[in-house]
Amino acid sequence: MTQQVSDLHVVSNVPLPAPAFLAHEQPRTEEEARVVIDSRKRIEDILQGKSDRFLVLVGPCSIHDPAQGIEYAERLAKLNDEVKDKLEIVMRVYFEKPRTTVGWKGLIMDPDLDGTADLATGLSIARKLLCDILDIGVPTATEFLDPITPQYIADLICWAAIGARTVESQTHRQMASGLSMPVGFKNATWGGMNVVVNALKAAVAEQTFFGISPEGVASMVSTKGNPNCHTVLRGGDDGPNYDAESVQSAIEALRNGGVSEAIVVDASHANCSKDFEKMPGVFEDVVAQRVAGNRNIVGAMLESNLEEGNQKILDDLPAMKWGQSVTDPCISWDVTERILKEAAEKL
Repeated sequence: MTQQVSDLHVVSNVPLPAPAFLAHEQPRTEEEARVVIDSRKRIEDILQGKSDRFLVLVGPCSIHDPAQGIEYAERLAKLNDEVKDKLEIVMRVYFEKPRTTVGWKGLIMDPDLDGTADLATGLSIARKLLCDILDIGVPTATEFLDPITPQYIADLICWAAIGARTVESQTHRQMASGLSMPVGFKNATWGGMNVVVNALKAAVAEQTFFGISPEGVASMVSTKGNPNCHTVLRGGDDGPNYDAESVQSAIEALRNGGVSEAIVVDASHANCSKDFEKMPGVFEDVVAQRVAGNRNIVGAMLESNLEEGNQKILDDLPAMKWGQSVTDPCISWDVTERILKEAAEKL
């Protein structure tokens, strides 16, 4: 009898619908495409110093309920009408959550929030929500964690992030080189900038790597490089790096590396010492640096939800608080509205 040598630890291997099939089931409209194209162009102009507007990537740490995401997008659209002359607002629509050990991995991986991991349903829900948010007229941002995910939703994304845990990954650097939207690379969790410089060099270069085709077939992907990649400062193990001295140090590292000196500052994570109540102060400091003349700071990121704080996922999902994060704690909508209006006035 032939001994088994593969899949010794695999419980199941279930085929997913091809990206092209899902795009056919959830087609992108011409108006949605226009929102994506126009937003990408405005962000590119900001990164390249052609626009004076300030990029603000704002929204929930993660989306766990599409209806709550829609309510947030509707509020954001109304606010955007008041501040759009000064701010380029893009909504965080994050579906994939990197875990240090274990935990809920996001709406795509686990749409039922119960560990059942119905990826096919998660991908469909994610694509529909992105379409709905674009229909409201709100540009979208997300973090790409799994290199296969972009094939399913990248055509609906205006800005993308490569996270602190994956910035050193060759796979993610290669993936970014082929993405069609601007991409922000976060500094590593330990705070280092060298990995960001190396990531930017790789992402703007031509790359060839393993991927999947729109038909869902393993393929060889060749890219021409993505010229709209930049840095996101999010603090590190040594503490925050949003202050003027840290920002200047980051700019010098980027300049010495010969890569883009455009910087977005993440006001959450280690920059607020994981205390959401400090996030507004960090954001205000970053805006003040921009007002004082630092043109390399092109934007900021905020983790914001309808309600402040966070909560645990309950077995009884209806019993959970509406509009409150199930991952990192967020600032409330009221605080978000206030500090964005104030930023627009100062800018």
